[in-house]
Amino acid sequence: MSNDEYVSDIAALRITDAEEAGGKGANMGELVAARLPVPPGFVLLRNCYLDSMRAAGVESELAKLHREALDAVDDPAGLDELCVRLQGLVQSAGVCDSVRVRVLSAYAALGREAAVAVRSSATGEDGSDASFAGMNATITNIVGEQGLIDAVLRCWISLFSPRVITYRATRGFTGDPAMAVVVQRMINSDKAGVAFTADPSTGDTDRVVIEAAFGLGEVVVSGKVEPDTYIVGKQTREILDVRVGHKSFKIVRGADGHDETVDLDDHEADARVLGDAELRQIADLAVAAEKHNGNPQDTEWAIEDGAVYLVQARPITTLHPAPASGEVLGQGLAAAPGTATGIVRVLASPDEGARLQNGEILVAPMTNPDWLPAIRRSAALVTDTGGMTCHAAIVARELGVPCIVGARTATRDLHDGTLVTVDGSQGRVLAGDTGDAVRNTVVSERTRVIAQPAETTATRIYVNLAMPDSAETVAAAPVDGVGLLRAEFMLTEALQGRHPRDLIARSEQGALVDRMVTSVGRIAAAFAPRPVVYRATDFRSNEFRGLEGGERYEPVEHNPMIGYRGCYRYIKEPELFALELQALARVREQSPNVHLMLPFVRTRWELEECLTLVDDSALGRQRGLHRWVMAEVPSVVYWLPEYVGMGIDGVSIGSNDLTQLMLGVDRDSDICAELFDESDAAVLDAIGQIISQARRLGITSSLCGQAPSTKPAFAEHLVRMGITSVSVNPDAADDARRVVASAERQLLLDAARATASP
Repeated sequence: MSNDEYVSDIAALRITDAEEAGGKGANMGELVAARLPVPPGFVLLRNCYLDSMRAAGVESELAKLHREALDAVDDPAGLDELCVRLQGLVQSAGVCDSVRVRVLSAYAALGREAAVAVRSSATGEDGSDASFAGMNATITNIVGEQGLIDAVLRCWISLFSPRVITYRATRGFTGDPAMAVVVQRMINSDKAGVAFTADPSTGDTDRVVIEAAFGLGEVVVSGKVEPDTYIVGKQTREILDVRVGHKSFKIVRGADGHDETVDLDDHEADARVLGDAELRQIADLAVAAEKHNGNPQDTEWAIEDGAVYLVQARPITTLHPAPASGEVLGQGLAAAPGTATGIVRVLASPDEGARLQNGEILVAPMTNPDWLPAIRRSAALVTDTGGMTCHAAIVARELGVPCIVGARTATRDLHDGTLVTVDGSQGRVLAGDTGDAVRNTVVSERTRVIAQPAETTATRIYVNLAMPDSAETVAAAPVDGVGLLRAEFMLTEALQGRHPRDLIARSEQGALVDRMVTSVGRIAAAFAPRPVVYRATDFRSNEFRGLEGGERYEPVEHNPMIGYRGCYRYIKEPELFALELQALARVREQSPNVHLMLPFVRTRWELEECLTLVDDSALGRQRGLHRWVMAEVPSVVYWLPEYVGMGIDGVSIGSNDLTQLMLGVDRDSDICAELFDESDAAVLDAIGQIISQARRLGITSSLCGQAPSTKPAFAEHLVRMGITSVSVNPDAADDARRVVASAERQLLLDAARATASP
């Protein structure tokens, strides 16, 4: 490193300079040493920050408030207040004159009015044990001396955001922080993205995972669009897999020198970003960075006029162990993550559930809610049939049980007494004990950003629940309530294997109501005063038929998925529906935050009759009850104004069933799984019409499904339409909030730019 106490050329830095130049700056210097293509630039060493704070006389006050902030991470309001004070001190201090002169001299050497990217490089950032990925500020397309000074100050200020302080406290970094800043010539990229020299989701070190989008790389690293994902063999450079994402927009340098968002039409949005030659070139550079540094690397790259540059590199800090290895005995869809080892128990029906011992691997043709007691006792679950939204997948994810569905011949290929390891993350059943058994947790930890406070979003983030087991744990998380409380699983337990009409025939329905009150009441109390939207039972006839006595009461239907279910069933068998209404009325006496949602509403007349049943019950006479309908059947697009006129307060889009019926594909079919796409244009159009009508009619709108947390473009689409809330599985709530917050910020930015345009 040069002897200058304030500024160093990037080329002069090495990893040993990380204390002064920060991890980002030091890593960039190593890339130059490896003769890799790196944009020219310089680093403001941490003394720039320290001397500026000393010159302004705020050093001691910053240290004092920072210690208080570290102790306040469990008090969001208190932490926010302290961060405002800390950031205000840095803002008032500014950049001292001696630093300003040296920085502007280095900037002039890059070229008159050069466009640069200004990136934070905090002490401890981008190290082997803490990435600080995306947590401090990065500002692109900076032009001019004052713009550069302002950007440097913004980087320093970002040291004291609530999420950074929480991260530092979580990782045990309690010393006074300091900030170096990297300044590099701006790459006006046509394409950009990231490249991992090991698969961060599986731990495989024999492949390079590349994500790509058009324009600046910010849209990839911030999760603003769904990028293309490519997998390249590390040794052979063979293109192993290509998945083209929907990239709804790109960010480019506009005519005024600032970032500009450009919407892409469907053809451009779904176009492949990288050709095979470009993929291999990026892989070559990423692997070279790994060889030079001696460990797997998380790199950022950009292509300008055909030339590929590396603009950032850091060690991969969250590399998971490689997937369990061994002889593969079965394979299907990875439905619930985690691994578990145990003895196989093949069961043909839930009646055989008593044969399953605690901790065994449950293998079944398919599961419905009747299997719940057995699933609870199992170490893992494997089924012959089913898709990602079937009962088995839903309940396994909620219970944290590793699960594989659609394994086709598992009940034939796996045998009682065999020791196996189920890898729910990879969808594989392996012979023997691989030593990698780890159950999934109900509320997952964040990997890239740990324990940061939840972002505030105007769009509410609800969770889907099916059982009371995890209610208190999930309620303690930063979620806004329960957007979908499925009745089926609780009702199955309350029925204890018997058909409800059999209980009514024997005058034993009171015990059923009592058990339902206990289960629903526990969830309602845990979330109070946040809303809990209870979706009434939507059992299909084939599921009721499996209960004791069910054959006497249930018809045999060839297609029960679109048969005797939901709202229509309530008006044909009001005595069953009345039991649920009675239970909810009792729960609301203690927890008035519970509301009712009616599923599978097909026509106006059946909803009208159903609402009459509600109004005539004790529940219907309670004040403050909100009545929702599920939008699962495409006819709701036409009938929603009529439904609102009948007193409906909210609509919740069941994206699984709506997609199924819009596209004519069985959501539980493993054979047709690739056809099931919530982002299909026809489905999105129906969703858009429902949301826009809800806004016009003044009722709340929600969507129940995983897409808002896994598909940034889908989430942004919902936010732009004006949806009121989304409801996801508990382990996806953090992702959903992050993606929704990003979409809301983009929407506000677009609106501000539109207003500012002449």
